[in-house]
Amino acid sequence: QVQLVESGGGLVQAGGSLRLSCAASGIIFSINRMGWYRQALGKQRELVAVRGSVRSTNYADSVKGRFTISRDNAKNTVYLQMNSLTPEDTAVYYCYADDRGFGFWGQGTQVTVSS
Repeated sequence: QVQLVESGGGLVQAGGSLRLSCAASGIIFSINRMGWYRQALGKQRELVAVRGSVRSTNYADSVKGRFTISRDNAKNTVYLQMNSLTPEDTAVYYCYADDRGFGFWGQGTQVTVSS
């Protein structure tokens, strides 16, 4: 069982930056993909950015050029640097990890961007 703990959310003004972190712990075999999804109020959960174990990355079009995902495989940790934030980025951000095909989710961290 993999546990994911997120940190780094909060309130920021439009144009500002935040950095999210997510550390995986527990019984870990081999995490392949690790990344971030978000869910705004009244909307479905959507992909933000995901990074594979071999540096492959996938970003939502809405965050390309503003968000950067990085990963420390030795620490089983993934980061999301978010720049030029807009109110449309307001959501609960969830960490996700795929260990041998089994998906695990963090509890979520709130990101609120004020205009």
